Amino acid sequence: MANNEEMFETDAVVAAENSEDSIFDSKSDLVSFVEDRFSRAEDARLADEERWLRAYRNYRGLYGPDVKFTDAEKSRVFVKVTKTKTLAAYGQIVDVLLGNNKFPLSVDPSVLPDGVAESVHINIDPNADKGGVRELTKSEPAKPYLIDPTKKLAPGETLYDLRKRMGPLEAKLGPVSEKIVEGDGTGPTTVTFHPAMVAAKKMEKKIHDQLVESGASIHLRSMAFEMALLGTGVMKGPFAVDKEYPDWDDEGEYNPLIKTVPECGHVSVWNFYPDPEAKAMTEAEYTVERHKMSRTQLRNLKTRPYFMEDGIQNAIDKAPNYVAKYWEQIMEDNETQPNSERWEVLEFWGYVGTDVLTDHGIELPKELSELDEVNCNVWVCNSEVLRFVLNPFKPTRIPYYAVPYEHNPYSFFGVGIAENMDDTQTLMNGFMRMAIDNAALSGNLIIEVDETNLVPGQDLSVYPGKVFRRQGGAPGQAIFGTKFPNVAGENIQLFDKARVLADESTGFPSFAHGQTGVSGVGRTASGISMLMSAANGSIRNVIKNVDDYLIRPMGKAFFSFNMQFDFDPSIRGDLEINASGTESLMANEVRSQRLMQFLQVAQNPVLAPFAKMDYIIREIAKSMDLDPDKVTNSMQDAAIQAELLKGFQAQPAPAAAPGVAGPEGQGPQGVADTSGGGGSQIGIGTAPTPGEQGFTGNVA
Repeated sequence: MANNEEMFETDAVVAAENSEDSIFDSKSDLVSFVEDRFSRAEDARLADEERWLRAYRNYRGLYGPDVKFTDAEKSRVFVKVTKTKTLAAYGQIVDVLLGNNKFPLSVDPSVLPDGVAESVHINIDPNADKGGVRELTKSEPAKPYLIDPTKKLAPGETLYDLRKRMGPLEAKLGPVSEKIVEGDGTGPTTVTFHPAMVAAKKMEKKIHDQLVESGASIHLRSMAFEMALLGTGVMKGPFAVDKEYPDWDDEGEYNPLIKTVPECGHVSVWNFYPDPEAKAMTEAEYTVERHKMSRTQLRNLKTRPYFMEDGIQNAIDKAPNYVAKYWEQIMEDNETQPNSERWEVLEFWGYVGTDVLTDHGIELPKELSELDEVNCNVWVCNSEVLRFVLNPFKPTRIPYYAVPYEHNPYSFFGVGIAENMDDTQTLMNGFMRMAIDNAALSGNLIIEVDETNLVPGQDLSVYPGKVFRRQGGAPGQAIFGTKFPNVAGENIQLFDKARVLADESTGFPSFAHGQTGVSGVGRTASGISMLMSAANGSIRNVIKNVDDYLIRPMGKAFFSFNMQFDFDPSIRGDLEINASGTESLMANEVRSQRLMQFLQVAQNPVLAPFAKMDYIIREIAKSMDLDPDKVTNSMQDAAIQAELLKGFQAQPAPAAAPGVAGPEGQGPQGVADTSGGGGSQIGIGTAPTPGEQGFTGNVA
């Protein structure tokens, strides 16, 4: 892991390694190829951009250009219920992903592990001299051993092959490797080990450590927000980056440690342009990510592997070419854009036909010339090729993960909260504007004046104590007061109805994000618990999408990265990546109660042998938000602990200090005497029975 360039030398070979002149002669064709793919993807997602802009306006509380107001409409109020719903969905997603202080990803051995033993055991003889392992000889029968090691090897397998199947335990069990038997031990003098499980848990800890090191929690929050608001969140990675760890030597000199680690990041859906023909990332032949880079960011690319310094410098020497898209101007609330000092960089990942490369004058290595297409990574900027390498990952994958909030089977991009309640948001805004305009009219008195009965030239303004001078007519016929009808209550009722429809369309009831005044079944703790459980039904599908489209594939990518570039034998094995996001939706209290009920059932001596106590204890610790690795023991450690406890319990009680005696009828130190004698013994004994000496009810 120390030499980053050596790591990628065999996999990320420059496509025209032996013909650098061919690359630069045909760079304009390669740039045209990438820009053509970018244009196709940009044109195909125009309708999606309009949906996202509408969702963004509803979240911000802004009216779009399609909303026209009449002269009679005075109110421009916007009730931002969309923002409340979006933040509630975002909060629940983040709670599932990061609520337990642990990324919901686990690594477990396969059902039938290949290349590593699922379990092995060693038969222990307590009378043996060498560490409890009896030495087998030809003259000594293997009676203490329930399984004969010589009969458990597979056809053609040797003891050397069996040792290789120990995985991470090969070094630890090396001294007793000849006594290892594959399979679970069944006798009281056997110790069972699980090499596949040990490898899985080491890999799991390594992946979790790498996620923490790369700041995955920050990127996951950004992804979850866009996922809830716009309907799709995008992550990328893992990529190998050099991370600097600060360190000072004994003389105070700064000598940092540079380590190559995998890193993941968030990609805004606005800058993500997938294959327009694909409905999911598994179907995409290519993706293009649009970067907005400064001069410093471009120069930093020179330090990364396989970036062409000449191409980067040529792109910098040319004028900045970044042009803001129309949606950027709308979102920034700024119609006038200053002269940009940024560069637009396109990052292409995808399949390129070898005939296309050949037509562009690029000579492929001999080992790739017979392929129909190759997966490449190309960076272009200002008509310059910044990087052109083959995809370094094995198995080959495009390192992007698009997660839909609500899956749309006919589109790549999903549907979010804001789009689901677009119509109800429009209704709520309309009813609230009508209520406010009506309240403004009905809250003021309308004055009607007959000027023919008044003296001309008077001020017609009305205020307390105002005097109007009359010149004729009957009293009270010159000035009239008219009250405008108040229908704001009916409009508010329609607003409340539209809000209920918003709850139905989004699947997020208002009480789930803090609405007060809940009546009916929600007035009790059990009632609100049932309502919340029902409300989790909609979010459960969302979390399932996170499991399927992000956690599991990105976990597999980290697993493949470690298997490809990390040569630690203790993490190798036939492992499976499991996403456990949906399990976090079950309330810890409910889960803990169920586990405790099952534990009570397992107390039955008949059923106890069928229960996996170590798993039950670990799950109880998880439900209490405790780290099971820190608060629980394995079965072997638990057996040792039990023996230690037995030793402590078997120790005799300490004798009383000389000369210390209790009151009459008690032993020393005030401990009741139950021995039936005269108080000469200490401790808790059995009560005397009638007829026994010391029983006070005996007849003399």
